[in-house]
Amino acid sequence: MKKSYIKLYALEFIIFIALILNSFVFDFLTGYGLPIFILAILLVFKLSFGFERDRHRYTKDILLEIVIFLLVFFMLYYLLGIAVGFARTTNYLNPYGIVKFIIPLVLSVCLKEYLRFAILTKAEGSKGLVVTTSILFIFISITNTLSLNVFEGHLNFFMFFALSLMPAITNNILSTFMCVNSGYLPNILYNLVIQLYLYILPIVPNPNEYIKSIIDFLLPIFLLCRVYSFLKQTKDEEIERDYRKKSLSFLAPGIVIVTLIYFVSGYFKYYAIAVASGSMNPEINVGDVVIIDQKTDKNEIKPGEVVAYKYNGKIIVHRILNVVDYQNELTFYTKGDSNEEADPWAIKEEDVLGEVKFKINWIGLPTVWINELLETK
Repeated sequence: MKKSYIKLYALEFIIFIALILNSFVFDFLTGYGLPIFILAILLVFKLSFGFERDRHRYTKDILLEIVIFLLVFFMLYYLLGIAVGFARTTNYLNPYGIVKFIIPLVLSVCLKEYLRFAILTKAEGSKGLVVTTSILFIFISITNTLSLNVFEGHLNFFMFFALSLMPAITNNILSTFMCVNSGYLPNILYNLVIQLYLYILPIVPNPNEYIKSIIDFLLPIFLLCRVYSFLKQTKDEEIERDYRKKSLSFLAPGIVIVTLIYFVSGYFKYYAIAVASGSMNPEINVGDVVIIDQKTDKNEIKPGEVVAYKYNGKIIVHRILNVVDYQNELTFYTKGDSNEEADPWAIKEEDVLGEVKFKINWIGLPTVWINELLETK
């Protein structure tokens, strides 16, 4: 065995010991602790082994493959949100959120993937070091989760296994494979997008934690298959690469994703709502999605127009029967088209979300079915 391999094994063993201490004794790798820890390891690595340049041939190709893959994933994921619903994320795009959460996450991902690259480059294809390095980075991924878990009973162990360990295994197998074949940049891109979108996007699909863990487990496998297939095809056939045509292939899913986020977020002019009641039949049916103009001037809303408003914790889409202006405060009275009587309540101006501008038939049916199923349990 080469002397350099022995030194790499020794370094990985020391890192393992530090991670075990973090998980079960000290818990010092939270927040900025993890990037500082990895930076210290990189400094030791630099003094002991030195760094090498990334000379991988297919880095640019794999970066484009990842961009396309992620755009298709988010398009399908947000379409899934129509069935499982959406949730607003915490606003981290402020000075406190950026400093407290986003910056340490970005630093951790970049430094971790460069450390993976540095170790695997010096490993020179050694299968033993590739395996131990993968295990090491799986442990890095779950170390803080381990420090929070109390393994009392089979349920807690299953939760840790399903929600943390299995996704960490597939993600790090993918990262090790891509690092060996295309360097550290594709890993940084993929992991930053997958980990940062919860901090940046205002609204995300809201599957339960088990469905989310299945997605997190399978997504790296699908990407691994895609990257492997691409590398095999490229190396076998020496395909001439046209980056402009390849870049255009993610235009369509990108447009779909932006449109979905725009309409379901509620932060912009238009807002999409899935109708769960038949009170507006036949004009608006159960499962239709109506598009609300949130910038509607409330003073211009007239009887006969259809609006969406909040009442008793729900969003209702009904037609305006009458508008009363008393001391510059508007009150709206409404009725569902298929209801025999008017609604027995008055709606204040601030509870009106906006006017219904148009509808899309049936695409909200999965959301309605899921909600009905959950309410019956």
